Amino acid sequence: MDATDAVTEQRRAWLTAPIESGPAAGFGVYLHVPFCHHRCGYCDFAVAAVGGLDHRRREDLERRYVGALTADLARQVAAGRRAHAPAGTDDLEDRWPEVTSVFVGGGTPTLLAPEQLAAVIAAVGRELDLATEVEITVEANPETASPELFTALHEVGVDRLSIGAQSFTPHVLTTLEREHGPEGPLRAVRLARDAGIERLSLDLMYGTPGETAAQWEETLARVLLAGVDHVSAYALTIHAGTPFGRRVERGQLPMVDEDVQAERFASLGRVLGAGGFEHYEVANLARGSRHRSRHNLLYWRHGDYLGVGAGAHGHLAGRRWWSVRSTPRYVHAVESAGAAPWSEGPTPLAGSEVLDDEQRAAERLFLGLRVREGLHPNDLPPLDPLALEDALSAGLVEIACGRLRCTQQGWFLLDDAVERLTA
Repeated sequence: MDATDAVTEQRRAWLTAPIESGPAAGFGVYLHVPFCHHRCGYCDFAVAAVGGLDHRRREDLERRYVGALTADLARQVAAGRRAHAPAGTDDLEDRWPEVTSVFVGGGTPTLLAPEQLAAVIAAVGRELDLATEVEITVEANPETASPELFTALHEVGVDRLSIGAQSFTPHVLTTLEREHGPEGPLRAVRLARDAGIERLSLDLMYGTPGETAAQWEETLARVLLAGVDHVSAYALTIHAGTPFGRRVERGQLPMVDEDVQAERFASLGRVLGAGGFEHYEVANLARGSRHRSRHNLLYWRHGDYLGVGAGAHGHLAGRRWWSVRSTPRYVHAVESAGAAPWSEGPTPLAGSEVLDDEQRAAERLFLGLRVREGLHPNDLPPLDPLALEDALSAGLVEIACGRLRCTQQGWFLLDDAVERLTA
């Protein structure tokens, strides 16, 4: 190896020999279950509203989707890692690594019958090797909670639930078009604990038009009383083309106020922090490191994962791919493929892209700086000294123990921080 090659290899060590990021972060599987009773006005996810379907049509669609999901997983796994990796990564081992986390999201996965949802989760262990302490998370809406459902999930290995509370204020829940009342999430927490599922997270949304500061803090107080060990809290985002987006255009709903959302973000950390929560990521808080979401940390650490289901994304060594968002089209594509190999027959893929080193560096920064402790120095892409100085001077990032991390201000202005660092 000549001197030039040695320098190039050293400059790419953040990709080829990371300490915490990339392949060192673990390997995950994301399974998407798109079904919801109805689509909430703010939702921009790949969702199939089935509340208006007659029982027979809905049952048939759900049955076929579960079959397609498990068949798609089996085909992707059988194709091996090299079939998913970018060209030029021939040194990559074809065998998939142990699965360190599984996340079943949606939609509302718990709309499925317990035996169907259990079958989806069991398929991962059938197709791949699971790590001894694999984390298996399922998203659940409060109105779907039942002893039978949570017992079935516990029996198939689910050790974590992410329960969609959003708010504990009745009129905010009405604005967000949620189907549960303020007591629903608390009931779901009790039922989950009774079934043996101990790791519980509540999802919240702040900055909804009409929500006062006092109501947001009351929601946070109710979270503390619920006794959960994890909270995910997201600012309401209104996307063009959604029902909320159209209502804003017609003047029927005020646009979100970014200053108000910044105030809600600050009170989130203050109130829950006083209750023993660590604000470990922009939108996530946990009672100590052992209660952090390992699957989401995999994303933020720029790790690799299979994405299976309508609208699901996967990532491996800088290549990203995604499936069609339409549930019927996804089912049809998988069923049409039959037993054909994933690399040869029809697939439900809608597209893919391979990121170059510059794009991967920007992504590494954007994801890694979401975490409170930031990036390990070995995992940090090379930065222009002037760009780094600019971000430091703006008070958006700081260096602590050799790690680059966001300041509190930089967390809320993450896009600006990364833009400065990559200028």
